[in-house]
Amino acid sequence: MAEPQAQAVAAEAQTPVPVATTTAAATAEPVAATTTTTAAATTAEPTAAQLHPVEEQEHQIVVDEHDTLADFDDEAFDSGSSAGGSAFTSITSSVLRGEVAEGGRTYAVYGKEDRRIAEYGLPMDDKELNRLDMSHAKYYGLIEKKRFLAPIGDSPQKILDLGCGTGIWCIDVADEYPSAEVIGVDIAPTQPEWVPPNCRFELDDMEEPWMWSKNSFDLIFLRDLIYCIRDWPKLIDQCYTHVKPGGWVEFQGVTALLGSDDNTVPPGGALEQFTENLIVSSRMFGTPIDDPIRWKGWFEERGFVDINLKIFKLPINTWPKDTRMKVLGAWEMENLLSGMEVMTMRVFVKALGWTEEEVQVFLVNVRKEVKDRGIHAWWPYYVITARRPEEGETA
Repeated sequence: MAEPQAQAVAAEAQTPVPVATTTAAATAEPVAATTTTTAAATTAEPTAAQLHPVEEQEHQIVVDEHDTLADFDDEAFDSGSSAGGSAFTSITSSVLRGEVAEGGRTYAVYGKEDRRIAEYGLPMDDKELNRLDMSHAKYYGLIEKKRFLAPIGDSPQKILDLGCGTGIWCIDVADEYPSAEVIGVDIAPTQPEWVPPNCRFELDDMEEPWMWSKNSFDLIFLRDLIYCIRDWPKLIDQCYTHVKPGGWVEFQGVTALLGSDDNTVPPGGALEQFTENLIVSSRMFGTPIDDPIRWKGWFEERGFVDINLKIFKLPINTWPKDTRMKVLGAWEMENLLSGMEVMTMRVFVKALGWTEEEVQVFLVNVRKEVKDRGIHAWWPYYVITARRPEEGETA
């Protein structure tokens, strides 16, 4: 399989194509790595070698030939979430309801009336919120029972979650760090009414100018903001301005650069076409799904230091032999099978010009390959942490 950078470049050069004649490009081969740097960055695209140093790759996942899902410790994947509440008190009914659009799903409308805020590609209905909560538990298991990787110490004072979704991450972190005021922000009012006393939520667009105090956060966090951010360098600049000197910023996100350790993804098959169309449509929508490969360079350009990138392998089904990875694969397979239509419907219709029926027909064969345990594929899950230099510290 080709290196991920080759696929990203190939996808950028493509034009949308009909369902029946989608042209296959090289499938990605991202590998897990850990890199640390404080050097200044270039604006050029990172090379595959820079993204994934061979000497620091994660071990290859062992295939389970028998598909035996052994007993596992529920606590290893317990999200540890508690019930909580929202700070929203005066929101118009249209914003609360959202609007029914592509695929009959309900989408957020915050800011849409004055056309300031571009559309978000995923819905805000109960089905999507359940998927987000499942993903919260899945990522907790993937990064080895951690909410985040930034070394913020035991007594942080202020934490910000950008695109907080259901608010579940904020609630868990507020419980874990009672010393901290935890703030979650989102364009959809989908958070619970009861929250820990040190947790609150705000309705706003993170790509607009921030109203929070500068130099005030110990940690600014975001996770899996697919079809959401249209200007990452601007967002990273706002993070730099509002995190404390010495404070940390952490981004987490999956990309569509499908990987396989043993080249079992069928060339030109449904999964490969699926990933290519995700890349092309997301770029046309203004929110490239492969932007995590560029995060490191953008953090370097803005002057962050102690930049650390880790890439975790997330199996797409239950093919791994390791119990933890098999369970993660089961969750991701459910995520794909139940959420595949919503991941594609709005962007394929609006960016590629497909009909809803064409999207549904296209996904039939994709679902078949997702369930095929002979395809040993995984998504690369990027986790990057970066520290703002202390006053007087040289980047």
